[in-house]
Formats: sequence, C-alpha cells, structure tokens
Amino acid sequence: MHTYQRYAPPSQRAIVQLVREHPFAMLASAVAGQAPVATHVPIVLPPDADPDASLEGVEMLAHMGRANPHWRDFDGPTPVLMVFASSHGYVSPQLYDSLPAAPTLDYAAVHLAGTLERIDDRAGTLDVVEATVAALESLRPTQWDPSTSRDYFERIVPGVVAFRIRITQQQAMFKLSQDKSETVRDNVRRDFVDGPHPHPDLVKWLDRTRSEQ
Repeated sequence: MHTYQRYAPPSQRAIVQLVREHPFAMLASAVAGQAPVATHVPIVLPPDADPDASLEGVEMLAHMGRANPHWRDFDGPTPVLMVFASSHGYVSPQLYDSLPAAPTLDYAAVHLAGTLERIDDRAGTLDVVEATVAALESLRPTQWDPSTSRDYFERIVPGVVAFRIRITQQQAMFKLSQDKSETVRDNVRRDFVDGPHPHPDLVKWLDRTRSEQ
C-alpha cells in the first residue's frame, strides 16, 4: 500500500485498535502465473497483544470454510496480505470552505503482510474457532457464553480450515481530512454524524487523529 506521511496514523495504539475492532479482513495470496485470490475472513489478534508495540512478529488466527478452495493454495508456509479497514466516507465539496475543489474519501486502513501456516489437527482448529468467538464477543458490551455450544462447535469443525499467520510487515494510512482547514474538518465531522450516510467509526478516528496531532 502506498502511504502518505500527512495521513500517518496518530499512534501505534491506533493501528492495533483498528485491527482489533475491524477483524473481518481481506486475506489475499497469489500463486505464480495466476491472479491473486482474496477471501473475507475474521482474523484476530491474541488478547494479550501489546497495544503500543508494532504488530511485526505477532501471531494472528484465522479460519475459512473448507468448501472455499482458497485454502488449498496454503501448502506449507505461504506469504499473505491482510487488509483491515474502517468504513469509507465520501467528502463532498459542499463541505469545503473554498472552490474550485474535488471530492475525496476519508478512511483508515491497515495492511499486514505475513506468513501463513495451516492448522490441520481438529483440536487446533477448534481452538482457533473458540478464540475467534472470544475476540468478537469482547467487542460487545455484554458477552455471550459459548460453553453450552461447544458440542456444536465440535460438530462443525470438520467444515473449517484454520490458520496461524505471523506478521512480518505493517503499513497504515488514516486519511481523515488532515490536509483540510479546521472549518472543513468540522464540516466533515458533522456530515459523518448527521449527514445522509453516517460513519460513527470515522467520527471516532477523526476525533482521535485531531486530538493526537
């Protein structure tokens, strides 16, 4: 991903938080001579990942349905790309304080490159499924207790392929109107709150970027 310094993330903590709060990511890989393949899957950080440290070296967990042939490309350690992103908000020139102008889009994105290894044993796959549920439930104000459904998990695990992915590189861009005037940024924020297409997640990142600049 090409990044611009003026759209740098406000902090390493913001990168980790985006990855944790937007775990439904795009997992992409390529086989020589073929077009890249991508699957949208939940990819979760370990709960004890340091929120202020680089994600390089961290091991993430992911899984997909066995019916998806993408997993067959993962024969041995495989380089992959993971894309985590916020929603994307259209910024209309109606919000600007001068013309002529061109519209743009605001968003936050983190790209993580890593090495994927398939987990082929049933117990390890079940561990990944349970860790994924725990990670996603942790984002809710109250958590569902999966203990009564563990037998069901065990029955569906044969239809799942799980992975470990060790991160080797991180890139991030938080493009949130940093190059605009404070008046325009106020207008953008207001539009993301009360406009025709609200983006509460972008409001949070916009506020954070402004406060940490």
